[in-house]
Amino acid sequence: MKNILLACVLAFACTACSKGNDPLPAPPDESGPVTTVAPATSTVYTIKKGEHSSDGAMLNWIDTAAMHFSVRFDSSAVYTTQDKQNQYDINKLYGFADNGAQHHQYSARFGWRWSGAALRLFAYVYNAGVRQEAELTTVPIGPWIQCAISVQGNEYVFVVNDLVRTMPRTSTTPKAAGYMLYPYFGGDEVAPHDVRIEIRNR
Repeated sequence: MKNILLACVLAFACTACSKGNDPLPAPPDESGPVTTVAPATSTVYTIKKGEHSSDGAMLNWIDTAAMHFSVRFDSSAVYTTQDKQNQYDINKLYGFADNGAQHHQYSARFGWRWSGAALRLFAYVYNAGVRQEAELTTVPIGPWIQCAISVQGNEYVFVVNDLVRTMPRTSTTPKAAGYMLYPYFGGDEVAPHDVRIEIRNR
């Protein structure tokens, strides 16, 4: 099974984009809870200008009921796409493939984008090749944000600070079974400049 999956994931960072035709979202609401205490150690993933994938991405197998991490964005998360419609593409943050399958078949991860003068986080899942996404919240640039994805039967539970949102899960494995998914820019367009995302597993 792993040999088959390895062949599937040689280009595992190549991910489908999400476009939206909705109007520009409202300005950010920064009144919600924000974690400001920095974790002890972290990794800065850099998506170089002109690239989709981040450095530090590797094939890392997982078998877990939940993943917990802290993330911090800096000013490099502010960007403007060449094609205005691509501003609504969802970039990929962190998560995992599931069900012992390739991530465009089964997976759960956080997504993010800069639009409407706000940094927005999303729940982003695949079930049997069908993609679903949902905006979770806006977050400020600078502070540490606490995130988690847990597997609870036929649901993925996404947590951002104190916000909780469930998404459907049709995987049949009792735990998330697959490989890690790392920061990725796009969508259609490559990163317009170096994008830095700091993450610490908890």
